[in-house]
Amino acid sequence: MNYQEAKKKLEQYGQEHVFQYYNELSDKDKEQLIEQIQETDMEVLSLFEQKDKLQKKGKITPLAAMQLDEIEKNRQSYFNMGCSALKDGRIGAVLLAGGMGTRLGSDEPKGMYNIGITREVYIFERIIQNLFDVVEQTGTYIHLFIMTSDKNHKQTTRFFQEKNYFGYNREYITFFKQDMAPAVDYQGNILMESKSNMSTSPNGNGGWFTSIIRNGLLDEIHQKGIEFLNVFAVDNVLQRIADPVFIGAVLEKNCAVGSKVVKKANPNENVGVMCLEDGKPSIVEYYELTDELKDARDENGKPVYNFGVILNYLFRIKDLEKIASKKMPFHIVKKAVPYMNESEELIKPKEPNAYKFEALVLDMIHMMDSCLPFEVVRNKEFAPIKNKTGVDSVESARALLKENGVDL
Repeated sequence: MNYQEAKKKLEQYGQEHVFQYYNELSDKDKEQLIEQIQETDMEVLSLFEQKDKLQKKGKITPLAAMQLDEIEKNRQSYFNMGCSALKDGRIGAVLLAGGMGTRLGSDEPKGMYNIGITREVYIFERIIQNLFDVVEQTGTYIHLFIMTSDKNHKQTTRFFQEKNYFGYNREYITFFKQDMAPAVDYQGNILMESKSNMSTSPNGNGGWFTSIIRNGLLDEIHQKGIEFLNVFAVDNVLQRIADPVFIGAVLEKNCAVGSKVVKKANPNENVGVMCLEDGKPSIVEYYELTDELKDARDENGKPVYNFGVILNYLFRIKDLEKIASKKMPFHIVKKAVPYMNESEELIKPKEPNAYKFEALVLDMIHMMDSCLPFEVVRNKEFAPIKNKTGVDSVESARALLKENGVDL
């Protein structure tokens, strides 16, 4: 993209102010700004006018999960089916690692956070070790695609190089950057972090597949014969990745997507739950659960909206390609976003001052025709790290890792 093309793109979306200081910039900074304009998804700005229209949920009904007792009865056949798919190279994995460790008090990528007590144990290291479990079971390396962001790409790739990829075969790791979306003020103008840098952020966890396409990786995936992608978040240090039993169950049920779920710790736990929305698979967020939904019971008197998602999904690629041509819904959320003011000072607000645009995995699932919620044992597969202390924290994750025999 050259200057004229960048200028035209800005004019198309009414964002000419981004070039306000262009003539003051060095050649290097000019190139950097034009490259950022090229890579930033500005189409989301067309949604700004819809920001006050709440996205209403359709009719919510239960979606039955495959529970532990049923899984146990069929464990061996599911395991065999999953192992066969893994050995045939039909399964890949996607690690969503575009975030920073800000809430943990770190300025580094979240995966670089050290959770060790007597030795260094990094979040990324735990992810790779969990993946190694399946490599050892099947004798087959699983190709791992690691999604970074503009904010942490260089640090993440350098860290993996320094750590020798924690022993994982380098040929089976591909890094790619997530698409970025601009942050806008309450008038819809893109905020600037500096004269040569727009304020942008990763476009939500639902942007991973479009990012794969834009990075030209879909052809590589097809060439490798990969038919399913196990997508998971960086912050759950206990999760099983490319789990043969999970894969086998999804294959046996011929579902477009599988979702690992856990029984909720309590009715008010802050996790989204699997459901049907207007007859199609969906996730209802914890803050959308009405008392009526919380109190709903099945014929055995058990809660029907009781299986929380842990952001570990198995997507069938041919179904992902069907929805890739459709327009993903974006969620417009208020956030505190650093910006350069009229005095050319960088301001770091503590309160929300801007809108961000995010695509969410839950919308991808709702665009699918079928989904298998697959129950896992909570204390064996769910140790999220959201905070430094308290609930879903470094502290609670350490306790669960110790419970599962991990040396920290």
